[in-house]
Amino acid sequence: MSDFTLDQLREQVRGAVYASGDDGYDQARRVYNAMIDRRPRVVVRAANTGDVATAVRYARAHDLEVAVRGGSHSVPGFGTVDDGVVIDLAAMRGVRVDPAARTARAEGGATWGDFNAATYPYGLATTGGIISTTGVGGLTLGGGIGYLARGLGLSCDNLVSADVVTADGSILVASEQENADLFWALRGGGGNFGVVTSLEFQLHPVKDIYGGPMFFSLDDAADVLRFYREFIQDAPEQFGGFPAYQIAPPLPFIPEARHGEPFLAFVSCWAGPMDEGESVLKELRDVAPIVAEHVGPMPYPALNSAFDALVPPGLQHYWKANFVRDLSDEVIAAHLDHGPKVPVVNSTMHIYPINGAVHRVAPDATAFGHREATFATVIAGMWPDPAQNDANIGWVRDYYAATAPHSEEGGYVNFMAADDQDRVAANYGGNYERLRAVKRVYDPDNVFHLNQNIAP
Repeated sequence: MSDFTLDQLREQVRGAVYASGDDGYDQARRVYNAMIDRRPRVVVRAANTGDVATAVRYARAHDLEVAVRGGSHSVPGFGTVDDGVVIDLAAMRGVRVDPAARTARAEGGATWGDFNAATYPYGLATTGGIISTTGVGGLTLGGGIGYLARGLGLSCDNLVSADVVTADGSILVASEQENADLFWALRGGGGNFGVVTSLEFQLHPVKDIYGGPMFFSLDDAADVLRFYREFIQDAPEQFGGFPAYQIAPPLPFIPEARHGEPFLAFVSCWAGPMDEGESVLKELRDVAPIVAEHVGPMPYPALNSAFDALVPPGLQHYWKANFVRDLSDEVIAAHLDHGPKVPVVNSTMHIYPINGAVHRVAPDATAFGHREATFATVIAGMWPDPAQNDANIGWVRDYYAATAPHSEEGGYVNFMAADDQDRVAANYGGNYERLRAVKRVYDPDNVFHLNQNIAP
């Protein structure tokens, strides 16, 4: 394969191939985080799994680094690389639903918007993310935290099988019946083991939900956070909601005089019987006066896409995260100090609940490493102006430094920054050594290392 030329690559793949100087190259090399600017030697926009396997073999033949781009939401910019091969799955976005079996198979480039659009007409869903433009594959491989997790488990808990191109260009099926060690590792181990070109999920009856955002004044933030700490411990599992620090965007349901003001927001999602939604939220409504809200019945995909406009492609991104067992008074105090300083409308802090069904899965049943945690906190710095990079990165780092001493050592791999490689072992938790063993089987040369990397 050492004489595998670029022209031969173009001939052998069905999808488009972009090299420097080609029309479309600059567009093909762009990634979600505008802070990242790389110049790959070649971008292969795969049309199918065979194209992916060919691209892997080409990279190996020329000893080139491999970057994999699925839904293209990687905050650290792992979906690109200088002078290497980018395998871009953006053209592989199909979703096929089997309503009788209550399963759906999504191609590796599909987003949760694509997935929800296919499953919603059947009144079915599985745990997806908070933003509909997030990739199905990337979210699932890192675990998969979302609105439905307390009731249905993580995205990876609902994974039935996956098609995987491994480091030697082989095409494998991973499931409980085939390559079970690989299947275990894919459910939380990230993109360390190959290129996942399709994912099959178990679906559940979820169609319309009751929920949406509420905005509370900062003066009431402590009461809301303390209420959330207690309420979520034994709340009905159909409830998925979280507090967030958020600058009020210019939306019609928010008083115009308060646009641009920071608030403690609470985003709720009740996926149980519709007529119970209002009563479930009554306790939250009684905590403090609500400044503004947009709460009511809506399609689940509508909530899943409600905040997409705040995070368009092309922003600067820098995030930090931790798992938390308990929202202690000390960690709440840190949030009260740093959350109100959220610098721009795109940036935010979320505290996701990951108890309920997530806790009923054994810690070693999948590679997701922190089943003991109750919350997953993310401090997401997202802003449009690169001139403000230092100030915005500073907000994230200061916030993280204040909360980390009161949190677990590890955090959710999907929220990690590029400078978090020293946290890899802690992020994968007690499953790290087993993940290393699986890595040695399927990728002993660490071809897939542009990720939160598990060294063989």
